[in-house]
Amino acid sequence: MKSYPIKPLAGALLAVCGIAGIGFALFPPASNAADDKQAAPQKAALTVTTARPQASRLPIKLAANGNVAAWQEASVGSESNGLRLTEVKVNVGDQVKAGQVLAVFSADAVNADLAQARAGLQEAEANAAEAAANAVRARSLQSSGALSAQQISQYLTAEQTANARIASAKAALATQQLRLRYTQVLAPDAGVISARSATVGAVVGAGTELFRMIRQGRLEWRAEVVAADLRQIHAGTGAVVTAANGAVLSGKVRMIAPTVDPQTRSALVYVDLPAGALNEAAPFKAGMFASGQFELGTSEALTVPQQAIVVRDGFSYVFRLNADQHVSQLKVKAGRRLAERIEVLDGVKPDMAVVVSGAGFLNDGDLVRNVAAPQAVAAAATATVKPAK
Repeated sequence: MKSYPIKPLAGALLAVCGIAGIGFALFPPASNAADDKQAAPQKAALTVTTARPQASRLPIKLAANGNVAAWQEASVGSESNGLRLTEVKVNVGDQVKAGQVLAVFSADAVNADLAQARAGLQEAEANAAEAAANAVRARSLQSSGALSAQQISQYLTAEQTANARIASAKAALATQQLRLRYTQVLAPDAGVISARSATVGAVVGAGTELFRMIRQGRLEWRAEVVAADLRQIHAGTGAVVTAANGAVLSGKVRMIAPTVDPQTRSALVYVDLPAGALNEAAPFKAGMFASGQFELGTSEALTVPQQAIVVRDGFSYVFRLNADQHVSQLKVKAGRRLAERIEVLDGVKPDMAVVVSGAGFLNDGDLVRNVAAPQAVAAAATATVKPAK
């Protein structure tokens, strides 16, 4: 049997153990690396600012749509029959005053009839004077018996007939004078001419419409309001009306229609617009569509900054900052808007910290860094520490 040397074998084993120890030291087990990663702190996703909901008084408004119409529209027609129109003095859009001449008819035929009526009156007055003289003589001879009772009665009747003919002639003269006055078409009230059908040279009959005018230049907004909301509106309620061209006017409710449309279940609310709504500074026109809001007062509301509201998939959300600096996504119902603040009807409480800046980039459960917190701590520390004497 051969014998092997022991020293070389022991040296080889020592070398292998040394190499293994160095490798273990340089490359620790994978489980330890995972534990180290789990122990590392989580990094904040975003730096944000927060604010608490505030109680504010917001205006209560009721939106409605409707048409702008003339407050009252007057039809100006011809009161002369068979006369030729010789002059038209106004056009559509003109401002007119009450009593202003709008159109003129030919007065030649009327003047001739007027002269005839004057002559008829003079003839009747002459006949009446003769009849009166005969009646005086008949009365003086009544007691003498020179005239019979029948003759005396005839003279007295002739006097009365002559006086009646004077009255008839005066009425005929007044009629012709009235016809002469009707040759001038006058504005019944101040306002704006909205339509004109009068044409120079036309021969029109009595009652033919020549012009239409908006009385006093006043317009009204006829808002359609559903029956359920009518109880909130009354005469004198303020309204802000916006026309399709962007013009805005304020008005007041004049009246509410006494009936509701059975098809739409809406009633008309008549809002008086201020005088001057037809001028160029406020270009409202009768017949145009307009939207508006009725001002119903104010009420208490819980509001948050506009930036705090995040709209996703058609719903509104806010992010609440929790004590562990993680955020929770809360579904809310947004309400009225005033400047940069929005009313939140439900989903938040007054003592809740809501993310404002950066809310649109967050997801539920994100870790954030609130920059307002260090500032508050620093301010508190500054107020607490006193300078050394």
